[in-house]
Order: sequence, then structure tokens, then C-alpha cells
Amino acid sequence: MRRLAKVKFEGRKKLDYRVDEAYKSLRTNVQFSGSGVQVIDFTSCTPNEGKSSVAYNLAVSFAESGKRVIMIDADMRKSVLAGRYKVGSVDAGLAHYLSGQKTLDEVCLNTDIEGMDIIFSGPFVPNPAELLESTHFHDLIQYCREHYDYVLIDTPPLGSVIDSAIVAKECDGAIIVVEADAISYHFVQNVKNQLAKSEVKILGTVLNKVPVGGGKYGYGKYGYGKYGYGKYGYGKYGQYGRYGEYGSYGHEDNK
Repeated sequence: MRRLAKVKFEGRKKLDYRVDEAYKSLRTNVQFSGSGVQVIDFTSCTPNEGKSSVAYNLAVSFAESGKRVIMIDADMRKSVLAGRYKVGSVDAGLAHYLSGQKTLDEVCLNTDIEGMDIIFSGPFVPNPAELLESTHFHDLIQYCREHYDYVLIDTPPLGSVIDSAIVAKECDGAIIVVEADAISYHFVQNVKNQLAKSEVKILGTVLNKVPVGGGKYGYGKYGYGKYGYGKYGYGKYGQYGRYGEYGSYGHEDNK
């Protein structure tokens, strides 16, 4: 497939060592979720919990480990990726492809990260749920399965709209990003139950925006302890503890 010019993430920042290690831990946990887990849906309960940043940084981590990975920005309601990482103007995106206006090779872009490609969301559209249910989206995922080791899909918050559950039907697993001390246990359970109706495997959750300098969620009790490698680390995949199985990620991005 022909590629457009390479996209450069001008706004990409070097991660703190501890956060970088946390993403490596998340990457390892995903890899141990099973050989059949290739296409992963990322969602959250509400906006601004950091799901887009988690999906992006995990994609980068996979690429840096030698995997071929593509990130699909399926949040056609409120995407922030192109602006946050300062890639300049994007001529075409997922919305153009799903509506039949552009071909796949016109929306799938190389990046300046070796091994990582990306499809941006494109313009906001009035009917994103209908577009995500189309045969075009199914065909896109099938193509990506054949050409990449991992496909990471950023979707809107499931506590707000249904898009993520629609996408999940095409996925092998789903991860819910939860902002620390901001979302109630029952709200997360409701979102998890809604996602499960798609019959997708719930891989776990990421507890995000956790202070990493000690205190309540530092390296002691929560950093790599209770949520990282302990009670929920490798022992209870597919279950749902207080917040999940994947650990704490202490960066400050908002979506």
C-alpha cells in the first residue's frame, strides 16, 4: 500500500523514567493477555481521563520494542491527537475513509517513530456511530490484522456515547482508562458492563493521572504494589477488582 509523507510528532515529550517503565509494564501485560489479543479498544468513563495519551504512549512502546503497530483515532466527536502532538494539518482521516471519500492509503500515515503508523480521525461528523458500524470499518480492521502486530483504537468515553461498544465488536480486547480519585467504582462497573455487551474480552483498566512522587499512590502502596504487579498484576486477568489489573500511570495528559 502506498503511504503519504511521514508524519512527525513535534509535540511528543520524553516520558519520565517511572512513567516509561509503567508503559513497559502495561505493554508486557497486554502481551501476556494471550496470542489472540491483537486489536484493542481504549475507552474511559468520561472525557479528560487520559485514554488518548495512554493509547498513544502504548503504541510508541510497542513500536520501540520492535513490533509493527498502528493507532487508529476513532474519536470522531472530539479528537485531540493531531493538535496535541503538533503534526500540522492532516488532509484526510478515518471519517473520510469510512464515508467513502478517501482510500485507505490516503488516510494511513507513516510516523517518525519506526514501526508505528497512524490514522487520524479526520473532521467531526454528525453520524460517527453509523460510520463505525459500516463495512468500511470492518474491512479496515481486517486489513490491519494482516499487516500489523498490534492495532490500538482510541474511542470516545463509553460513559457518554456508544461508539466504543460498536468498535469493540471488531476487537480482541478492551482497556478502560480511569482517572485516579475522579471516577466512582459504580460508574466504572457500569461502563465495564456496557462494554461487555459487545462480547469483547475486558483486559483490565489503567489507573491514570496518579502522582508518582510518593504519598497515596506513590511507589509504595499503589505505584508497583497493589495495582502494578501484586494483587491485580498478573493474577486475575479478565476480572474486575477495585480499578483493574494494569497498574498506575502517573502522567498529566488530559484525554
